[in-house]
Amino acid sequence: MEANKQALLHGPLFSRSAPLDGRNAASRISAYVYGNVLILSALIPVTTSAEYVGILIVLGTALSTFLGHAFAEGVRQSVQQNRPISTRERWMDLRDSVPILTSAVLPCLILATAGIGRLEPRTAQLLAEVVMLIRIGGIVFVIERLNGARPRRSILFEAMLLAAAATTVVVVKVIITH
Repeated sequence: MEANKQALLHGPLFSRSAPLDGRNAASRISAYVYGNVLILSALIPVTTSAEYVGILIVLGTALSTFLGHAFAEGVRQSVQQNRPISTRERWMDLRDSVPILTSAVLPCLILATAGIGRLEPRTAQLLAEVVMLIRIGGIVFVIERLNGARPRRSILFEAMLLAAAATTVVVVKVIITH
């Protein structure tokens, strides 16, 4: 029982015997960062109302970014290897781009609660934005997990600093564009 608790608290999420290779880890981290930033950017200018909560904008952003990222990774890999990539490699690029799609799940669920009248639309939008900031701060945890490293004591502080930096970027964007 004690060993299971240790593995749960200190082992990588969805534990593997070995961490991802560098290429896959870097690709997934890139997709995670890219997806979270673009979903947050899509959420900010959305004007919510009782009839319109912006779910389609978030879904469209996630899907188009997912496809674009996978395509760009394939082109990068083809140029890097100086040959067309195989079907297997294309599937790997799609798999490695999945974190972009997962970036839209929570914001869409939150916006859906406004769509069915359980939350005020503006409250749902703000909550979805806060969730995205937390995900952006959580990038440091994702990097640790994908590298197969144990969480360090300073990681929570690093996550808060990253979320604060992301908040600053969002505030500047809102001031400049609105």
